Amino acid sequence: MEQFSFSYQKTTVAELPTTIQHLIQASEDVARHAYAPYSNFKVGAAALLAGGSTMVCANHENASYPAGTCAERGLLAHINPTEADQQINAIAVSYISDAKTQTPLSPCGICRQTILEQQLAQNAPIAIYMCSTDGHVIYVEDATHLLPFYFSSKNLEL
Repeated sequence: MEQFSFSYQKTTVAELPTTIQHLIQASEDVARHAYAPYSNFKVGAAALLAGGSTMVCANHENASYPAGTCAERGLLAHINPTEADQQINAIAVSYISDAKTQTPLSPCGICRQTILEQQLAQNAPIAIYMCSTDGHVIYVEDATHLLPFYFSSKNLEL
C-alpha cells in the first residue's frame, strides 16, 4: 500500500511573521463584510501577492444556494496568475460564525481545486493559512497538500 503524507503546522496568529499576521487580519476584517444572511457563516479570504499588495474578498450567499460565491473563489477571480506581480505567495482564510466550534477553517473542495489551478498556472506554491475564531492557525506550504490527488490540465491531454 502506498501512502501520501505532508507536513503542516499548528500555530497561533501571534507566533507568525508580521506580514502574515497582517494578511490574517485582512481576512478577518473582510469577513465582517460578507453577505451571509442565510447561514450567518461569514468567510473572508486575503491573498498576499508577489508585488507586495494584499487583495481581499468575502463570501456572498444567494437565496438560490448554488449561486453563492465562496470568499476564496471570489478572491482568485480577480487575480491574474500569469502576471509576476499578481502571483500569490499566501492566502489566509478566516470566518465569523455563531457555530460552537472554533476550529481553523479549511477551504471547501471547489475552492481547493481553484486554489490549486491558480498555483499550477503561476508555477509557484501558494501557502495557505486556515484560521479559527480564537487565534489558532493551521498552515500548509503548498496547495497540493489540500488536494493530493488533484485534477489538472494534464488529465485533459490527448
